[in-house]
Amino acid sequence: MKLKNSIITVLIVVFYACNPSGNKSNEQRQPIDFVNPYMGNISHLLVPTFPTIHLPNSMLRVIPSRNDYTTDKLFGLPVVTTSHRGSSAFNINPVSSVDDKLQSVYKYSYDQEKISPYSWDIYLDEEQIEVKYAVSHQAGIYSFEFASGQNNSIVINNQSGEIAYSDGAVTGFQVVSNAVREKTTKVYLYMEMDKPSIKAGLLKDGEISEEKSGNGRNVSIALAFDKGVNKVCAKYGISFISVEQAKANLYREIKDFDLDRIKEEGRYEWNNALSKTKVAGGTEDDKVVFYTSVYRTYERPVCISEDGRYYSAFDGKIHDDEGTPFYTDDWIWDTYRATHPLRCLTEKKLETDIIKSFLRMAEQMDHFWMPTFPEITGDSRRMNSNHGVATVLDAYTKGLTDFDLEKAYLACKSAITEKTLAPWSGMPAGELDLFYKQNGYFPALNEGEQETVPEVHGFESRQPVAVTLGTVYDEWCLSQLAMLLNKQDEYEYFLNRSFNYRTIFNSDTHFFHPKNDKGDFIEPFDYKFSGGMGARKYYGENNAWVYRWDVPHSVADLIALMGGREQFISNLDATFNEPLGRSKYSFYAQLPDHTGNVGQFSMANEPSLHIPYLYNYAGQPWKTQKRIRKLLKEWFRNDLMGVPGDEDGGGMSAFVAFSQLGFYPVTPGSGAYNVGSPVFEKAEIQLGDNKVLEIVAHNASDENKYVQSAMLNGKPLNKPWFSHEEIHNGGVLEFVMGPKANKEWGTELEDAHPSAKTLE
Repeated sequence: MKLKNSIITVLIVVFYACNPSGNKSNEQRQPIDFVNPYMGNISHLLVPTFPTIHLPNSMLRVIPSRNDYTTDKLFGLPVVTTSHRGSSAFNINPVSSVDDKLQSVYKYSYDQEKISPYSWDIYLDEEQIEVKYAVSHQAGIYSFEFASGQNNSIVINNQSGEIAYSDGAVTGFQVVSNAVREKTTKVYLYMEMDKPSIKAGLLKDGEISEEKSGNGRNVSIALAFDKGVNKVCAKYGISFISVEQAKANLYREIKDFDLDRIKEEGRYEWNNALSKTKVAGGTEDDKVVFYTSVYRTYERPVCISEDGRYYSAFDGKIHDDEGTPFYTDDWIWDTYRATHPLRCLTEKKLETDIIKSFLRMAEQMDHFWMPTFPEITGDSRRMNSNHGVATVLDAYTKGLTDFDLEKAYLACKSAITEKTLAPWSGMPAGELDLFYKQNGYFPALNEGEQETVPEVHGFESRQPVAVTLGTVYDEWCLSQLAMLLNKQDEYEYFLNRSFNYRTIFNSDTHFFHPKNDKGDFIEPFDYKFSGGMGARKYYGENNAWVYRWDVPHSVADLIALMGGREQFISNLDATFNEPLGRSKYSFYAQLPDHTGNVGQFSMANEPSLHIPYLYNYAGQPWKTQKRIRKLLKEWFRNDLMGVPGDEDGGGMSAFVAFSQLGFYPVTPGSGAYNVGSPVFEKAEIQLGDNKVLEIVAHNASDENKYVQSAMLNGKPLNKPWFSHEEIHNGGVLEFVMGPKANKEWGTELEDAHPSAKTLE
């Protein structure tokens, strides 16, 4: 991330010499040319995707400051977004023809917007100002071209903190959190202009005062320029350490005011990252969906190491990173399923550094617990379960072993056994956790029974089925780590506990059904709608039809519990065909996260992502192939509504990327990939160390979506899965595709993944 500018310049010159810009055919275009940051910017119901401008995993991210894509108003121009789809710090406002008093933040009308992953161009039409922006890792640069002959000014606003003007620079900090006692997180700013101002000072009552600094809420520094100055560039650095470090970050990354050069460097860096997976064939839109999805997986987590140091909100201190970059802002509940496994293929060093960062967080917090939702402002402990253990196991079993496994195991075990399992809580274990330990399930409240347990979040509730299912998977992961560490007793203990989903399985209905503390199923019960808002009284964001399949570590036993393969398939089919049961208005009023529906299946929420691949486990892989292609076509498109729900910074996009390549990691930590239906005729995945996995899908097209036969490294592949071990040194995965299902391929009992063989 810190290549010297001279080296980057040489590489860019070579890159553009070999790949000249201009109109290009698909063969000439580079991966970056297929990224559409606008894909999904209009939501189906809740949060849309955002057209984020950043470099891969960069600390500096920028999102246009507007309520929604559909508006034509901006609330000033952003300086830095401090969390995925979260709050921003500072705000910059160019102003022309100032006849009235200056404002702290302007509501701009705009047009002619163009966004790439690394740049932003926009025209403020009422102000008649051309704006251009380019981003680096910890520094950015704006260019403002004003209409000639105007009284031009720039206002830099701080919502909460300090701001000052001295020696031609605007400096200050904004508080972005005070959530963890005294461990306040601040983002520092150092900004310079390329033109001298004729007046600069604190904004007071709409006028530029003689005061040069201020603090509090909504304080601003304003700079006025001579009428002959029609273009001003503003470059800035940010830091979580100090103003001095922000200045150092700026000078390290942007030495002059050459915005075009920063754009070129950003384009080069993005293309380098995206080129680690190349695809050929498919349609134009297929490529856009693929590369846009991969772009989304690089938004988080972010590297906050600054010249070998980083500020940690986990203990409120500045640390030496000791040569290993520190990463945060990773919602693990969303990303453990596919985003982390994708990095295990293409970004091994990055993934290893992320896990090392998790361990540092655990060491820095009050308790030695693996984080669940690490952010710039600390661990928010959102959602349910402790799936950091899955990222550790998945990485280690795939050969990413350059971290302390013993320490990681202890951090994971402590989080699962010492912290409460109650969702959205960082409190120590309490009475519900003791009950879980003794009885194997998280107890539910009876209808109308009042909550009295202090660990339970007022809105998020107990989510007892979601907690039970998520935790037994976490305990399975712990068992596998214990086995790797030769801890036989702990291996057996956690392995036995990983079957506790059986305690809440209703054999009459084949659903996971909440139980009260007396051991009785909650009755009467509606598997679609019981549980209140988001079904949180019993599940979590999704209803029982989704959580029916949330046993990724033991699909074999789930098949057996449902009465065998035939009934398992019948229940899967029903999931995709069961009506909503109410009008859309009523359904989504209660289950707003449960969007992208195909029957009761939700394409828009992460617990559903593995479900289409479960046909592979029960002898009908052709249905997985059919369903995956249909879901990709219906819900992920190159348009403004082309993402069905909360994308969560790579969580859902990684599912898309994997599925278009033709395989998916149903069970992170198992080392297995399930075969789907490859979209592209050819793909190459750079695995590092000059190792390449080539995927060839002969005849692949919208019509030819069914696997007729397959080969892996020159040998017939007759099963609908393969192991990471089989591809970790590269190789060739080859498919012959056709328009009709081959109902013989991968259907035998011995073809299924070992976790899906019927129990004796």
